[in-house]
Amino acid sequence: MKIYTKTGDKGTTALFGGTRVPKHHIRIESYGTVDELNSYIGLIRDQDINPAYKEVLIEIQDRLFTVGAMLATPPEKAILKNGKERLNIPKIEDANSILLENEMDAMNLELPPMTHFVLPGGHQTVSFCHIARCVCRRAERLASELNDIEPLNPQTLTYLNRLSDYLFVLARKLSHDLQADEVKWIPEKQ
Repeated sequence: MKIYTKTGDKGTTALFGGTRVPKHHIRIESYGTVDELNSYIGLIRDQDINPAYKEVLIEIQDRLFTVGAMLATPPEKAILKNGKERLNIPKIEDANSILLENEMDAMNLELPPMTHFVLPGGHQTVSFCHIARCVCRRAERLASELNDIEPLNPQTLTYLNRLSDYLFVLARKLSHDLQADEVKWIPEKQ
C-alpha cells in the first residue's frame, strides 16, 4: 500500500464516505486535533510512569481513534445504502467517560486538595500531560464548533471534556509520584 495518493495535492481530502472537503474544513481540524492529542498521549505513555497509567492511556488512545473516525464521518454518510452503519466499530458511550471519572476519583484520593490553580511544569512528564490537556481542550472546542454545524454523538463531546479533566488530574498525580514541585498560581496583589 502506498502512503502517498496525490489526491490531496490541491488542498482537499476525503472524509469517510468519499465526500471531498478542503483540508482546513472544521471536520478535518477536529479530527486532526484529536490525532495530535493522541500523539501527545503516546508521548506521556512513553515516559517512566506507573504501568497502570500506561494501560489507561492505551485505552484512551484507542478511544481517540474511535472519536477521530466518528468525526471523519459526515452525518449524511453515516448509514450505508443497505441500512448498516458505515463505522462498524464500538462508538463512544457513557462507560468511556465513567472510566475516566473513576480513574480521577482514585488518583484524587492520594492528592492534597486543590486550593489554587497550578502552573504547568515541574517535571518533563508533567509538562507533557499539561500540553496534552491543552490540545484536548482545543479538540473539544473544535468538536463543539462542528457540533453547531452538524450534530455529533453527544458522548463524543462529553468524552473530550472528561478527558481534559483526566489529563489535569494525571498531571497532578504524576507531580505527586515524581515528587515534582507543584507551583500554585497566586496572583500578585495590586
